[in-house]
Amino acid sequence: MTAMQKWGSWILSGLPGALLLASAGAKFAKPAGFEQGFTNFGWPIALATPIGVVELLCTVLYFIPRTSVLGAILLTGYLGGAIATHVRIGDAWIGPFLFGAMLWGGLYLRDPRIRALIPLKS
Repeated sequence: MTAMQKWGSWILSGLPGALLLASAGAKFAKPAGFEQGFTNFGWPIALATPIGVVELLCTVLYFIPRTSVLGAILLTGYLGGAIATHVRIGDAWIGPFLFGAMLWGGLYLRDPRIRALIPLKS
């Protein structure tokens, strides 16, 4: 792995990963205004903590090298649900889509198994 790949992988993985961890933390802390925003998505506030647990566990799995592929697959499903929620209420869905693309891009750069599975030809 070149230095450029290493830095690129951590930027592509780290930025959405950090935001997912912050999002999970908000679901546990429930700061002011959180309940209103969460219920605007059509989810009962009682589901905030369980959804936060799922988000946290999937993100942690993504950052552990031995479970990173499983974490990426689970986060793809999680972000797919986020996209569906945003589309259903007519909100912008590009954020969760870009997070997913960045997570897989970062994993592609740091994991030779993924590069072998999806070889990009020049």
